[in-house]
Amino acid sequence: MSVSRNRWSRREMLRFGALAVPALALPGLLAGCAGGIAEGAAGGALRVAQTSDPKTLDPQKQGDMTSMNVLINLFDTLTTRADDGTLAPRLALSWAALDPLAWRFKLRPGVTFHNGEPCDAAAVKFSIDRLLDPATKSPIVELRYVKSATVVDPLTVDLHTSQPDPILPAKVSLFGGVVLPPKYFAEVGTAGFAKKPVGTGPFVFDSWSRDHELRMHAYAQHWNGPPPVRELVFLPMPNAASSLAALQSNEVDLVTGLTPDAALQLAGYTGVTIENYPGIRTSYLSLDTEDGPLRDKRVRQALNHAVDVPLLIKAVLDGKAREVPTMIPRESFGFDPNIQPFTRDVELAKNLLAEAGYPNGFDTTLTASTADSDVAEAIAGLMARAGIRAKVVVIDAGTYSTRLTSDNRRALGPMYLAASTGWTVDGQSNVQSNVRRDRRQSRWTSDAADRLIDGEENSVSDVDRLKAFTGLQQLLKEEAPFIYLYQIDNIYARNERPDWRPNVVGSLTMASARLGDAR
Repeated sequence: MSVSRNRWSRREMLRFGALAVPALALPGLLAGCAGGIAEGAAGGALRVAQTSDPKTLDPQKQGDMTSMNVLINLFDTLTTRADDGTLAPRLALSWAALDPLAWRFKLRPGVTFHNGEPCDAAAVKFSIDRLLDPATKSPIVELRYVKSATVVDPLTVDLHTSQPDPILPAKVSLFGGVVLPPKYFAEVGTAGFAKKPVGTGPFVFDSWSRDHELRMHAYAQHWNGPPPVRELVFLPMPNAASSLAALQSNEVDLVTGLTPDAALQLAGYTGVTIENYPGIRTSYLSLDTEDGPLRDKRVRQALNHAVDVPLLIKAVLDGKAREVPTMIPRESFGFDPNIQPFTRDVELAKNLLAEAGYPNGFDTTLTASTADSDVAEAIAGLMARAGIRAKVVVIDAGTYSTRLTSDNRRALGPMYLAASTGWTVDGQSNVQSNVRRDRRQSRWTSDAADRLIDGEENSVSDVDRLKAFTGLQQLLKEEAPFIYLYQIDNIYARNERPDWRPNVVGSLTMASARLGDAR
């Protein structure tokens, strides 16, 4: 008999031992105060708390969303994501594939950098050339197939690739699409530019006191008009309790990057509104399909049947996530709505394990970053009901990242909990690193999967790509080289001042934000 997905409450999950969630210290949270925030920061200023500072203000020397959340307000990109998730014009008004190895971008006329320098095709070429230059040592990898940029005329630039790249326009909607001012950069150099960046974005850089605050003000000459908010302030607050205390004491307006549990602790408190929006960050368990019990697809299928994802979402994530059938989120190009998630059936899982020669289950380990320890414990508890005894190994985020990106594909053990942001909103981003056998994080060998990956990566035909994605998702469902989990929501806490809604990517693009006292 299968486990009913509605029978377990959060309390029962805790009692079962599948969950160990550290609660926030509410009395200290409500009475506490985040230090170092400037007095009188309200008025026309929108104050946004993130978990950390940007690593650098040089947009081509960073590759993390926390840094990009700041930089996307100082710099425009060639394309962008509209509120409905579709790819939309930004610095480029249009784009088209000239042939399988070239894309042409037509630029918006009349755009200027904050110093008055024109933003034209020469600036785009300079930016692409610098990004690709090995001396830059850029961690941005999305443009790895771009080999050169050519100026056609002042408002037209071509990007040439070493192999077909059907989603190149999507790849220049964030990290790789930033455009720099060549004359200003030549004047101040790399160090000077990182100290005082100049872009074309809706806000102009003012000051940065590391570990304290970063300030910028509205750009009156922005091509899309000045943003409604006169000043934008980013504040690093790594501790959820202190950031939410700052919200209570009117020292910040918007707290970002909240976990479901942190948000749950604040629900119902006066002056605090918790908002969650559909996100595309997709979580899964990577399985070592080349060793031990996980070599048998019946075992892998059993794991997917045993892990009751709807229950996990309800009891551990406070309902702030959506189940996924495979690894591709619903909003991404290539998602096939006809492919359904695994049924959640413990008895079926036990039967499959018995067929594979494990009637009494087996012992294994499940590795997770400290940030995901509660989810990992809950997953282990769900597996235990089918007889799979997974010891949870929790490691710090830095060690986890080092092992994940190392050449040793077994550095994180037989199972590990991972997630992909997939900010290009294309299925390629979610599978590119861990499905094809020659990729860094792949732990599965499949001729059919390799052919399907090649099909969606090497064609600019939407029809052909959709066909390849459908075949790939069908294969992922049948062979189960991963345990498929959920898309997590983007969760924010705010006071009564801000009026802002993120797109599905969740980047902190604040040009559309308004304040109650600034309307």
